[in-house]
Amino acid sequence: MRLRRALPLFALLATSGAAIAAGEAERGARAFQACAACHSLEPDRNLTGPSLSGLWGRKAGSLASFSRYSDALGKSGIVWDEKTLDAWVRNPEALVPRNLMLFEGIRDDRARADLIAFLKAASRPGSPLAGKPRPLPNLRDAPPGARVSAIRHCKDTYYVSSAAGDTVPYWEFNLRFKTDSSASGPAPKAPVLVGQGMQGDRAQLVFASPGEISSFIREECRK
Repeated sequence: MRLRRALPLFALLATSGAAIAAGEAERGARAFQACAACHSLEPDRNLTGPSLSGLWGRKAGSLASFSRYSDALGKSGIVWDEKTLDAWVRNPEALVPRNLMLFEGIRDDRARADLIAFLKAASRPGSPLAGKPRPLPNLRDAPPGARVSAIRHCKDTYYVSSAAGDTVPYWEFNLRFKTDSSASGPAPKAPVLVGQGMQGDRAQLVFASPGEISSFIREECRK
């Protein structure tokens, strides 16, 4: 997440009646960049983890729009504030054993304090500190070379044909099948091929819903 350059304005913003020092907010914003891959500050925009908008005073595991909480977190009875967040960010597994957040924690006291100070302000819905949400790629606008028209499977190979007329073979272990039902996901019955680095031999096939996957693939070996 990129924050606006008007960082001096942090000193003018108040949270729960107390102003946040500019230095704390700036350092906390930088620390949050490591969190932004899994958490957004936009209301109900969930990524790998739940949205942090409205976090302060919220019971752990209670955001209605997020369904991937661990049972352990949902039953913890924790309410998020400075004290509970400090313990969580320090060592999530120690606070809530068997939770699902794969994060080793931040041991540095100052770094945690800065991050929590930032979150206290930025998690307020409408806070200017939240910045602009990180845009997800709009798969409905994918070019013809990425739009999938047919998928054929033979032995250990998927042959993926695009709307541009190309067909690329993938070893079946190197092709991942995913779904994205959001507004930026592919249109129904119009899966999209997304590259996955390496040497171009791996890719992801993104469908609008799980039911499309098996119906789109045909078993056929050609001589």
